[in-house]
Amino acid sequence: MVQKYFSQKIKPLTEEEIKERYKESQEELQEVLEWEKEEKAKLEDDEASPQKKGAAKRALKKVARRLNTVKGQIIYWGHRVKGESHFKANLEKNEFWASCKEEN
Repeated sequence: MVQKYFSQKIKPLTEEEIKERYKESQEELQEVLEWEKEEKAKLEDDEASPQKKGAAKRALKKVARRLNTVKGQIIYWGHRVKGESHFKANLEKNEFWASCKEEN
């Protein structure tokens, strides 16, 4: 049986698409920062019930994890905007995520 070489099924991203993804990641960072601000406000509210404060504490852990994820994506897309390969950008992102896991 003769094996044939097939080209990539998925086309590489264009520069415009990469810049758009970078912009989307930055917008998502703003959303996560707003979420963090809301949860901290709930935690500092004196009239809030203990259940509400407990829920805010749990949510802050999720916010921190999501914040690290979004920062990693920004690192990745930032490298891609500069013209670096997926491989190198992905290494940088993974190194950042590993440092975040070490901190916890």
